[in-house]
Amino acid sequence: MQLTRPLVLASHSPRRRQLLNELGFSFRTEVRPTEETFPESLPVAEVPSFLARQKADRFRPDLADRLVLCADTIVVVDDRILNKPADAVEAADMLRRLSGRAHQVMTGVCLLSAEATESFTDTAEVVFKPLDAEEIRYYIDQYRPFDKAGAYGVQEWIGMIGIERIEGSFYTIMGLPVHRVYEALRRYALPAAGPALRS
Repeated sequence: MQLTRPLVLASHSPRRRQLLNELGFSFRTEVRPTEETFPESLPVAEVPSFLARQKADRFRPDLADRLVLCADTIVVVDDRILNKPADAVEAADMLRRLSGRAHQVMTGVCLLSAEATESFTDTAEVVFKPLDAEEIRYYIDQYRPFDKAGAYGVQEWIGMIGIERIEGSFYTIMGLPVHRVYEALRRYALPAAGPALRS
């Protein structure tokens, strides 16, 4: 699908690049430093879209005719946000918290254009089986999930052996709710060419 203007994905995430590419859109990647902070009084469910808008705001001064797509994913258990772990000790602590229970993964998206700012959050619930200490140690040693909220990637080994049930979109858990991103970007698509007329 061809868009009416250039699309920028403001993310270092290889998973988001993969998903957007597989949707069929042409884009380039550009990330601008952003201090990812939010007011303590902000309800947890509003944090992902707030952070995504914060990233998009960095592009406003020289946006021109571009579309900028930003996203942010958080993992929530007991109304507490689990960010990216600083080290193996913190990663293990997070995985123990998620073991044998349900948690929520929320991905906020912001699509910025000269005409509008659209933001939304998609939520999925994930249920892990009880994880034993050896499984947690193996996963952290082999996959080093320090760049992932909640210390895990759903598409990696720990997801394959540990996740019992998902309610919602698998891709939201990966970091981009592609079904909703697709609908948002369709509004900027060039009209499809019709069939050739016969003389």
